[in-house]
Amino acid sequence: MTNDLIGKFVESKENAGRPVNISFRQRNAINGLFIQWKDYEEMKVKNFWRIVPEGKIEEWKKTKDSSLAKLFSGNDFTKIK
Repeated sequence: MTNDLIGKFVESKENAGRPVNISFRQRNAINGLFIQWKDYEEMKVKNFWRIVPEGKIEEWKKTKDSSLAKLFSGNDFTKIK
């Protein structure tokens, strides 16, 4: 998927702060939360996205620790819902 499509999805008010299901080309789908960290704009241009996996979302909400997020390439996304 393109960075523009993903960016519009992530930045929409209806999707902000809620976990989503992300499907990939060559790996299993994950549930996770997109976060807009300090380098969000730079990563968005490069089509890289920080996603906190579903099992670590509660911890992230408490600590806002960016090390809980994983970096994914938007080029590998096939669907976000």
